[in-house]
Amino acid sequence: MKAFKYLSSGERSEIEILQKKGYGVRVIARVLGRSPNTISMELKRVPSGYKAVYAKLYASTELKNRRLQWSKIESIKELKEYVIARLKESWNPDEISGRMKKEKKPWYVSKSAIYEWLESVRGERYKKYLYAYRPGRRHKKKNGLHGRILHMIPIESRVLGASNRTRYGHFESDLVVSGRSGAGGLSTSLERKSRYLYAMKVPSLSSLEKQKTLVSLIQECSVKSITFDRGHENARHRELQVSTYFCNAYSSYEKGGVENANKMIRRFFPKKTDFASVSEEEVNRIVSIINNKPRKILHYMTATEVAVRAGVINRVS
Repeated sequence: MKAFKYLSSGERSEIEILQKKGYGVRVIARVLGRSPNTISMELKRVPSGYKAVYAKLYASTELKNRRLQWSKIESIKELKEYVIARLKESWNPDEISGRMKKEKKPWYVSKSAIYEWLESVRGERYKKYLYAYRPGRRHKKKNGLHGRILHMIPIESRVLGASNRTRYGHFESDLVVSGRSGAGGLSTSLERKSRYLYAMKVPSLSSLEKQKTLVSLIQECSVKSITFDRGHENARHRELQVSTYFCNAYSSYEKGGVENANKMIRRFFPKKTDFASVSEEEVNRIVSIINNKPRKILHYMTATEVAVRAGVINRVS
């Protein structure tokens, strides 16, 4: 896709000439090689009659104001305190902006302005609260060969309500492992439609320990199916007595919801964390933070709010 370029002075002059000659938006767009939407928005800049010189002046002022939007955060104390407090609760800029609008606060700032503020000298100290923020480069490594699992049903056979997220009760499951010097990890499961996260510590990465956490999940939540990758820890899937499906080999992105949840968890428990030294209470606290922050995908409701309303949660742990 071609990168967008702002209209030049020459293009604005052509628009003025062609409009005076009576040409429509689509014809002008075709002549300039631009989108009709671009031309339409440009003509609306000067509703009293398009003139290139005025349009350029309006566009420059608009761009300047947009670039300085982040400074509103510095000028309104309550707004700045709200943004910082939500960042510390692990909300991202889109979630902060969306919830601000939903709560009808007396002030508002867009997600782009928050990101720009975080890149500025004033806001950069708060960038560390973004869960996806990485100060250095990331290197991906491929996993080794997976153990053979019997009776796997491929993800392509998953019921439509699970695949298109139109039905509640369909989960994805994964592991977050300790660093090399540690032991065990977290068993994580995410309900696909509500984005409700369930996590428990496991002392080892064995299939028995993973199965125990999933039995607890089934007791506490309404579970219709679980989607796994092909890791050996999922070998006892048939004992769960719910429908189970498996991603294709080396295709963990096919359960992207829980993978994204794991990234959020890593914001609190970096890769070198030894989960043997982390309490279950601390794990529950972090999971609560994630489940109780507003999500754009949920129209700025929280995963807990959606899960409770939909009956995904049977029993609060």
